[in-house]
Amino acid sequence: MKWLKRTAYTLLALFILINVMAIFHAWQFTHFYPGAEKVDLKTLGIGQKVKMLFFGYQFPKSEVKARPSLPFEEVTLMTRDQLKISGWIIRSDSLPAGQAGTPNAVILFHGHGGTKGSLVGQAEFFHRLGYSVLSIDFRAHGDSDGTNCTVGYEEAEEVKLAFDFMKQEGYENLVLYGTSMGAVSIIKAEHDFQLAAHKLILEMPFGSLPDAVAGRMRIMGLPPTPLSQLLTFWGGVEQGYWAFDFSPCEYASTIQCPVLLQWGKQDVRVQEKEILCIYENLKSEKKLVVYEGAGHQNLYQFNPQKWEDEVRQFLLK
Repeated sequence: MKWLKRTAYTLLALFILINVMAIFHAWQFTHFYPGAEKVDLKTLGIGQKVKMLFFGYQFPKSEVKARPSLPFEEVTLMTRDQLKISGWIIRSDSLPAGQAGTPNAVILFHGHGGTKGSLVGQAEFFHRLGYSVLSIDFRAHGDSDGTNCTVGYEEAEEVKLAFDFMKQEGYENLVLYGTSMGAVSIIKAEHDFQLAAHKLILEMPFGSLPDAVAGRMRIMGLPPTPLSQLLTFWGGVEQGYWAFDFSPCEYASTIQCPVLLQWGKQDVRVQEKEILCIYENLKSEKKLVVYEGAGHQNLYQFNPQKWEDEVRQFLLK
């Protein structure tokens, strides 16, 4: 009986330890730290690696390093919890070719750990097509307030804020463009607020939050389950919602406008089954474009010609 009791205590201690580790890692995954330094794992000593294994890695808050070459205006939006959201608007006096009526605009949303500066190339392309362009930094990113990132859950509010701002500025037929977390935030905003955007361009959205956590584990070289399930659970507890219900794949069925969905064939973080789930659930006009050889990255930078051709055709038809 002693060995049974000893085994039970050992298993209990191991269970508690794994959960404590998951709590720390979930917290670090959803928070950014201004001034924190990027860490090269190859340069860490054994003690530092053990500390990181138990307590996670402090992600530095992203900084805006690229700015538009075109004239732009600074924009500040305010969330319901009083976070200032920073943005740029590049105005156009023209209309996209073949369209008439009220001014049209594109709103851009970056991915996890990115900034509005990471989408300058896309913004300037949209402007060349005749669109006014608004780009924002999500909460905890770039020039915006906050350190807490919810991987698209609360960021959907920023999508609505940007959408409402452009409506108030007199723009109609708004196109929403997002990559990774930005695409997920758009999907959730359409589901939660019925924005009725004119068109959506979505790149590499994850299928569900458990899928996103599993993808994060894969790029770290760790098995996606069961640790990813624990990270999902504790991440949701820390953020105040049931994380297993956070499912862009299911939300996609409520989208009514045309959608261009793009994905890199070598994407380790977002798997093909997630993209197909979203694509198949879309009930509106839709097109799926796959970039051979691309991973989870800036698809515009990977293949500018293909990206511009696909986006131009989608927007101007």
